[in-house]
Amino acid sequence: MVYEDTISAVATALGEGGIGIIRMSGNQAIQVADQIFIGVNGKKASEIKSFQAAYGNIVDEGVIIDEVLILVMRAPRSYTREDVVEIHCHGGVTPLRKILDLTLKQGARLAEPGEFTKRAFLNGRLDLTQAEAVIDIIRSKTDSSLKMAVGQLSGVLSEKIRELRYEILQMIAHLEASIDFPEDDIEEMTIEEVTQGVRETMAKVEQLLATTQTGKVLRDGMATVIIGKPNVGKSSLLNALLNEKRAIVTDIPGTTRDIIEEYVNIQGIPLKIVDTAGIRETADIVERIGVERAREFVDKADLILVLLDSSNHLSTEDHQVLALLEGRQAIVLINKSDLPQVLEMDKVAELVPGKKVIRLSIADEIGLDQLEQSIVDMVYGGHIKQGESAIVNNVRQAHLIEQAGKHLEDVLITAEAGMPPDCLVIDLRAAWEKLGEVTGDTVGEDIISQIFTQFCIGK
Repeated sequence: MVYEDTISAVATALGEGGIGIIRMSGNQAIQVADQIFIGVNGKKASEIKSFQAAYGNIVDEGVIIDEVLILVMRAPRSYTREDVVEIHCHGGVTPLRKILDLTLKQGARLAEPGEFTKRAFLNGRLDLTQAEAVIDIIRSKTDSSLKMAVGQLSGVLSEKIRELRYEILQMIAHLEASIDFPEDDIEEMTIEEVTQGVRETMAKVEQLLATTQTGKVLRDGMATVIIGKPNVGKSSLLNALLNEKRAIVTDIPGTTRDIIEEYVNIQGIPLKIVDTAGIRETADIVERIGVERAREFVDKADLILVLLDSSNHLSTEDHQVLALLEGRQAIVLINKSDLPQVLEMDKVAELVPGKKVIRLSIADEIGLDQLEQSIVDMVYGGHIKQGESAIVNNVRQAHLIEQAGKHLEDVLITAEAGMPPDCLVIDLRAAWEKLGEVTGDTVGEDIISQIFTQFCIGK
C-alpha cells in the first residue's frame, strides 16, 4: 500500500534525556529531511546511504536548532517498508518540539497513535498478532512477559494460526472436490475423513485457548490481594515478596489502613499485589473505610492470598475471611510457624476444600519458595511449559479463536445430521475466516484502527 502523505512524530519518551528521536515515514521523508538537515561536510539526507548515519545540524532559515545524527532507511527495507528517516538529537523537550515542528512545516503531518506500526502491518511487514506484540514488548513488566511478547513478534503464534487455517483449507478443498464429483463412495469417505480432521483441529484450538489465562497474566499482571485479620503478617508478606520494607510493620493491630499496591516479580510472573487493611469490625472510621476497600479488592482479584496466625485458634474474623474464598482462586497461608503451633493445617484445609494450604514463617523466610512455586504452577496450569512463546495473550485473539472452535463444532453437528458437503463447507469457511481475523488476513478496517489507537504516538 502506497501512502501519499508522510508522517512524523517524536519516537522517544518526552522529558529530559541524553538522546531524543524524531521519526518520519513516507515517500517524502527524505525530501523533508533535505530541507532541514545540513551535514558537516555539506551532505544532504538524500545523499546518505541506506542504514548509514551522518552527523550535522538541523537548521531553520539559517539558524542552527541542534546538532544531530540522521539515519536514512530506504523502502522497502525499513520498519514500515516506506522511506524512513530518524533524527537523533539531544533529548530535551525544546529541541524535540522545534525539530518536529520543522518537519511538519516542510510537509509532513503528525502521526496518529501507532501509525508507524499500522503502516508496517498494512504494507505486509507484520501481521496483526505481531503488531500487537510491539505494544506488549513496550509494556512488558518481567523477563517472562518480554519473552512472550518477543515470541509473538517473531511470529510463533502467527505460525500456529496459519497451520490451523491450512488444515481447514485442506478440508474445504476435500469437500468441494466431492461436490464437483458427487459419486456416493467418494462423498462418504470424504465426510468421514473431514470430520476426523475437524476433531484433530479442534483439539489444537482447545490447546491454544488453554494458554489464554497464562497469556493474560504475563501481559497484564495477576491482580493479587493479601487479606486476613489484623496483625497476621500481611504487610510483612508484601515486604518479603518485594525484598524491601515497603509497608509499615508493627505489633499494633490495624497499622495498615489504606491500600498499598505494588508489582512483584514471581519467577517472571508479574503480580499486581495489594496489601489491605485487616478485616475486622472496628469503630475507627478510617480503618473501617480501609476494610471496606479490602472487600472490594477481593471481588476484583485474580488471586487471593489469605493469612492466618498459626499460634492462635481460628477467630470470628478468620472465619469471615475464609468465607470470602468460595468460588475464587486462593492460597491459604498459615503464618508464624516459628511460634508454638495451635492451628492445625488439616482443620484449615477442611474449611477451604480444593484450596492450597501452606505453612510458613515470614520472619524466618520459611515457606516463601513453596508459595512462589504454587503461584507459578497456578499460572501455567500444566497447559504449557514455562517460557513457551506460542500463547494467546489478549481478549481479541481469544474471542476469535473461541468462535473458530464453535464453527468447527457446528461442522460435526451438521455432519452427524447427514447434511450434504456444501453445508459443512459453510461452517469450515467461517472457522477459517475467524482465524484469519487473528492475524489480520480477514479483518476489517474498523478493528485495525481500534487496535492501533492503543499505541503511543511515534510507534
